[in-house]
Amino acid sequence: MKLNRFTLLLLLFPLFVQGQTSGNPIFPGWYADPEAIVFGKTYWVYPTYSAKYKEQVFMDAFSSKDLITWKKHERIIDTASIKWANKAMWAPSITKKDGKYYLFFGANDIQSDNELGGIGVAVSDKPEGPFKDLLGKPLVDKFYNKAQPIDQFVFKDKDGQYYLIYGGWSHCNIAKLNNDFTGFVPYPDGTTFKEITPEGYVEGSFMFIRDGKYYFMWSEGGWTGPNYSVAYAIADSPLGPFKRIGKILKQDPLVATGAGHHSVIQNPKTKQWYIVYHRRPLGEKDGNHRVTCIDEMSFDENGLIKPVKITKEGVSKSKL
Repeated sequence: MKLNRFTLLLLLFPLFVQGQTSGNPIFPGWYADPEAIVFGKTYWVYPTYSAKYKEQVFMDAFSSKDLITWKKHERIIDTASIKWANKAMWAPSITKKDGKYYLFFGANDIQSDNELGGIGVAVSDKPEGPFKDLLGKPLVDKFYNKAQPIDQFVFKDKDGQYYLIYGGWSHCNIAKLNNDFTGFVPYPDGTTFKEITPEGYVEGSFMFIRDGKYYFMWSEGGWTGPNYSVAYAIADSPLGPFKRIGKILKQDPLVATGAGHHSVIQNPKTKQWYIVYHRRPLGEKDGNHRVTCIDEMSFDENGLIKPVKITKEGVSKSKL
């Protein structure tokens, strides 16, 4: 069959578009709870290796110059370097301070104060690791304010103060980290862990600043179900109070289900915002079959986050 030029262009157009966009998922494999961050001129994503708890004994990372092509960095951390961790290493959060990279992670999925585990911190000279245990023990190993010590996020405020925001089991705490991340600095009232739980909160906290306002985001619903989603609130302080505004990320039955546990990044040049999250491909029944995706995020004239449209195409090429 002889094809005219127009028909040929129609056939090749999807391939051309795919080459110019990230596609979703952005890299192969079962990965969840992605934390995206910009270091220099490189985008990084640090996800959970999504498998049975006993198999979650390491973490990989991924880097990209343009959001299109991703390089895999294998086993940046594992239980061989974290002696107290034996399973369920998940939900990494990373920050750079004084030339070093600090990776915060959950391990062991503890169910009570009598078990060993919680939130740990590891350090490396490079964003791709290898990361070594900073403390030789968990940083947070108890249920303060009924918050399970998981799903940590490290937040740097405008004044340079670092906070640890974390919590599962429908409770969220915020604590002031000390200078070397080996512990915490109490608040003026003598407390160390302040609860900032908004309505609907389940887990997966994240915070960023925009136009002087603090945007606090979290995941709602059950992580294995189709209705896993992301909601948010806005306040004038990282301590809140945070009043729930509404959902901005959720499933699309035509695209994927269980869209949640996210992070947010911004291109410092173009000012474009992106949301990086996990979701479950249609037809997948295994709770651990989750993939990492990216889509654009935007705001209305009042500073409210517009509902995110989850896509198969992902985002266009974006260089830093």
